[in-house]
Amino acid sequence: AYEKRFPTCPEIPVFLGSEILHESRSDDGAVHIVERSCKLNVDAPRLLKKARVEYVFFIQKNTVNWKERTLRIEARNETFANRVVVLETCSYSVHPENEEWTCFEQSASLDIKSFFGFESTVEKIAMKQYTSNIKRGKEVIEHYLKELISQGITFIPRWTPPPVCGQKDERSPAVGHDADDGLLESGARGTTKEQTGSSCPPAEAVSPDADKLDADYIERYLGQLTPMQESCLIRLRQWLQETHKGKIPKDEHILRFLRARDFNIDKAREMLCQSLSWRKQYQVDYILQSWRPPALLDEYYTGGWHYQDKDGRPLYILRLGQMDTKGLVKALGEESLLRHVLSINEEGQKRCEENTNIFGRPITSWTCLVDLEGLNMRHLWRPGVKALLRIIEVVEDNYPETLGRLLIVRAPRVFPVLWTLVSPFINENTRQKFLIYSGNNYQGPGGLVDYVNKDVIPDFLGGDCMCTVPEGGLVPKSLYQTEEEPENSDHIRLWTETIYHSASVLKGAPHEIVVEILEGESVITWDFDILKGDVVFSLFHSKRAPETSHKEAALPSTSAAGDNMQLIDKTWVLGVDYSRMESPLVCREGESIQGSHVTRWPGFYILQWKMHGPLPCSGTSLPRVDDVLASLQVSSHKCKLIYYYEVLASKDFRGSMSSLESCNSGFSQLSGATTSSSQSQSSSYLSR
Repeated sequence: AYEKRFPTCPEIPVFLGSEILHESRSDDGAVHIVERSCKLNVDAPRLLKKARVEYVFFIQKNTVNWKERTLRIEARNETFANRVVVLETCSYSVHPENEEWTCFEQSASLDIKSFFGFESTVEKIAMKQYTSNIKRGKEVIEHYLKELISQGITFIPRWTPPPVCGQKDERSPAVGHDADDGLLESGARGTTKEQTGSSCPPAEAVSPDADKLDADYIERYLGQLTPMQESCLIRLRQWLQETHKGKIPKDEHILRFLRARDFNIDKAREMLCQSLSWRKQYQVDYILQSWRPPALLDEYYTGGWHYQDKDGRPLYILRLGQMDTKGLVKALGEESLLRHVLSINEEGQKRCEENTNIFGRPITSWTCLVDLEGLNMRHLWRPGVKALLRIIEVVEDNYPETLGRLLIVRAPRVFPVLWTLVSPFINENTRQKFLIYSGNNYQGPGGLVDYVNKDVIPDFLGGDCMCTVPEGGLVPKSLYQTEEEPENSDHIRLWTETIYHSASVLKGAPHEIVVEILEGESVITWDFDILKGDVVFSLFHSKRAPETSHKEAALPSTSAAGDNMQLIDKTWVLGVDYSRMESPLVCREGESIQGSHVTRWPGFYILQWKMHGPLPCSGTSLPRVDDVLASLQVSSHKCKLIYYYEVLASKDFRGSMSSLESCNSGFSQLSGATTSSSQSQSSSYLSR
């Protein structure tokens, strides 16, 4: 049926034709290899016209193995091969336990080195073509199968080796030693994401005593499995026993990886092998014995185990809204938090085994209850989100299918922003286990009582059960990890590495940066730390593009103090040439500020930091003591800060713009008053 696609295939319009480049057969006739040049008409007329190319050519290699009853198709691009590398592999094989079933696997990789500045466009075109071809490939095969049946061809005789005088072959074709050696060698080499050849032993290689699991054992420890799923588990376990040096994971652990990869043995084996190597490298098997969380975590990490849910799953409670993620990262570092999360996952697996024995049925996952009361813009601190994404990646790769359900309660309006940043890194199967409740929707029918017994619901969520999870709070800055910083600002090391910029604010010379907004609804976010002195932060909007004016040349004595730039021209008039979008915010030395602004008008937005001094006092009022002290503390009329900003397009927020407009920060010391122009409505949330 597949061979009928050549040399042309009307069923695939983009396939214009092919030409055989090379053809060969093995001596015994079992293997037939055909290599073709295929001509495609890709749906990218403007792009190809710009590159002066009318058609795209691919080299396709088809290998039919009548002995093993497999068809393998490998394709690579010939056009633009020095700029783009496209590799695609498809394989058809007979299911080892049911000859009426055909197993089909397909994978592809795309590596864009350079493409005239159209890299993003090429990627979109390739993904579009690939996804459409997956669907069409199945339809085309079914079309030609029906055509063959209509011609009366419903059966093809099995291949048999040709008789050779004097040949002695005592081995079964399906269980040859060469095949076993190849599998072991493949396992020793490791794999890559593009590798799709089967690395599991054929079902015939499994011993009769191990080709089926006991039904009582499955029901007691593994749960319901189809015959095919059971076969996959046996084959993967057998492969591990033959190739893996060290402790073989339990069936429950192997099954998690199979489920995470939809029982694709090759992909599950690759994922499991990488995880086993990771566990060995970082001694994760011993983490429960070796890891002792610092006292700081015991006090400020707002998570802990709390009985179980209605299904018998261990219940973990995380009061994320009360956790000072920024303080924990700065006080402990990312590695300590990651190790603590790993210990939680290891403890979760241990509790699942205990509950399996207690309840007499398989319990292989746990439930996580996340309370978001108190979540605000402080939790969107860039390095903290970066650390969270790394932790999610590690957990997804090494603890698949361990989360049975995630209950998120009291989600504030700022939650969609965090969800937008985090959700792309969470597996689709995992995302489907999320249940999100805003406000008090978690109370009553349809809420927590559907999943957690009433006598287990924590007291802070309206239940009667006392919960021992720490309440958290702000980590004292005195506990932050510090580095010895010389007085010369040239040597200030930014612990956040490259995403932060340093700047100096001089007396009479504020530091300003401009952000051009092309679409109305965008989000400008910022995060800055005041290293020295006190500054006033403001946000302005102008329809005119400001001119850059560096002040280093005019003030050579400050050139080593970091960059300083002024944008607002001295001749500009506030309210005429530019308007204020945010009320001025006084930021003291040592403070960290995060905030965002939802734009409603395109143009140029200017972020300004200027030196804070005592306000002019009237004849009847005296200057504030704080202002006098602040003015005395600022040495050399110079302030220093590090800052980071980013513009997020409205399309990246999936409908959460209104959430940004109405959220309030629990850590904020800024009043709700916000200056708005008649042409532009805006809202900002600043958090210390």
